Amino acid sequence: MNKFVKKLWMLGLVLLLAAVLAVPALAAGEETGAAAAQEEVQEESGGKTIGSALAIGLAALGGGLGMGIATGKAVESIGRQPEAESKIRTMLMLGLVFIETAIIYALLVVILIIFVL
Repeated sequence: MNKFVKKLWMLGLVLLLAAVLAVPALAAGEETGAAAAQEEVQEESGGKTIGSALAIGLAALGGGLGMGIATGKAVESIGRQPEAESKIRTMLMLGLVFIETAIIYALLVVILIIFVL
């Protein structure tokens, strides 16, 4: 339970840091003329920017955690059964490729959101 509480606190701190760093990006002032038109375009893309940042951030976080856990378990497995090292390494690489592919798909979706929508 103690590890879970630590992880929960760490997640809370990361989310708080992200919220604090997002405040300047969300701050808006009164402007007129061409600056106001540009601000409207920026407001429309503000949601896309925040959504894209969250999407790729969560994909990278999940992928990094998954890769770390998979690598740790593979090292444990090789330590317990050194004779099965080649099979374990093959399955590890295959799993890491699938995880990395999911992250690349998230990156492609974010690029589509930014430039197409």
